Amino acid sequence: MSGYAEGRLEPLGIRLPAASSPAARYANYVIVNGLMYVSGKGPPGEPKGKLGERYTTEQGYAYARLTGVEVLAVLRDALGSLDKVKRVVKVQGFVNATPDYEEHHKVLNGFSDLMLDVFGDKGSHARSVFGAVSLRDQLPIIVDSIFQVEE
Repeated sequence: MSGYAEGRLEPLGIRLPAASSPAARYANYVIVNGLMYVSGKGPPGEPKGKLGERYTTEQGYAYARLTGVEVLAVLRDALGSLDKVKRVVKVQGFVNATPDYEEHHKVLNGFSDLMLDVFGDKGSHARSVFGAVSLRDQLPIIVDSIFQVEE
């Protein structure tokens, strides 16, 4: 029987993909003293472009949510179950945006809302979001995150 987080996926219509591989020479994640640091992930399909130019805030929100699904896939791959996540600790988002774009926080809500949907109260987290002049592969968003986990 699955616990809370694993049991939330189907009602949310989420099928986790295989965990994506790192884009360069680094680990997908590192676990130290019960904290799991997940390397920066972007949305699947490698969309290219900036918020405020090619994409709307609503599209950015959807990309951030899809990025969250990528992170969930890494968590399950590493831990065997999302139910081993004790808490989402910190989320940091980088939004590829035009200089006049001002809704970075609304874009990253796509990721944050997914963490709350999947983990309930354990999904509440500290957060930072930054506008970026460019991101790898011209992705619209990259998110790195920290989780407290059962080892």
